[in-house]
Amino acid sequence: MFSCVSWNIHRGRGNDGVVDPARTARVLAAEVCPPGQDALILQEADEEVPPHRGVLDLAEVEAATGLSHVHGDAAHRWGDGSHGFLGTIVFLHPDARVEDIALVDLPGRCHRGAVVVDLTLRGRALRLVGTHLSLAQALRAAQMRTIGQHLFRRTARPTILCGDLNEWRPWGGLALSRRITGLPLAGPAPATFPVGRPVLPLDRVLVTPPARVVSARVLDGPGIRMASDHRPLAAQVAL
Repeated sequence: MFSCVSWNIHRGRGNDGVVDPARTARVLAAEVCPPGQDALILQEADEEVPPHRGVLDLAEVEAATGLSHVHGDAAHRWGDGSHGFLGTIVFLHPDARVEDIALVDLPGRCHRGAVVVDLTLRGRALRLVGTHLSLAQALRAAQMRTIGQHLFRRTARPTILCGDLNEWRPWGGLALSRRITGLPLAGPAPATFPVGRPVLPLDRVLVTPPARVVSARVLDGPGIRMASDHRPLAAQVAL
């Protein structure tokens, strides 16, 4: 079983408008990422405009979650001051062996991207893809087509796609369809947005066979409601 949490942290700017890295770390520890998680995938965790500086205290996040930041090599970040790639940051269980990290630029009016991590954990090989897609359906379709074409060129392995996919349709819409992605993506669609009373399933954890999502749980708590406009999504994936 592989456990992961995906959360759009709204550039660290809480609902009070204050960027507070220490608060984000506290909320991660207390309400989002308890000990035993295998992966944490954050979106909007760098500043929105170039040079996309990081908004976290990485040491505090690692201490709070017990997970390791995988973007230490400058080649795996947008730039020197970034913590990830266009706001997407991946943290993994310290026992995970990272085999490859690829950054994929996605088309659109706003610069978007995906982080593709090939890893082995507890003897199981898998691929983790974190991303944040456009608000516009046509651009989401183009972005998912780009991700699908990138993955098509790689050696096949069980794949977990997660992040703020901005898809409000529970059935997934055109962008998440196999016709666009070339991938048989599957997974539940619990509502994660807005944080106070979620009605839209904007955040997803989707997988390709033989992986399957065993459970997907939307997290809640006073810290979560203060720290972001999205609720985190925690999933258990059978590989």
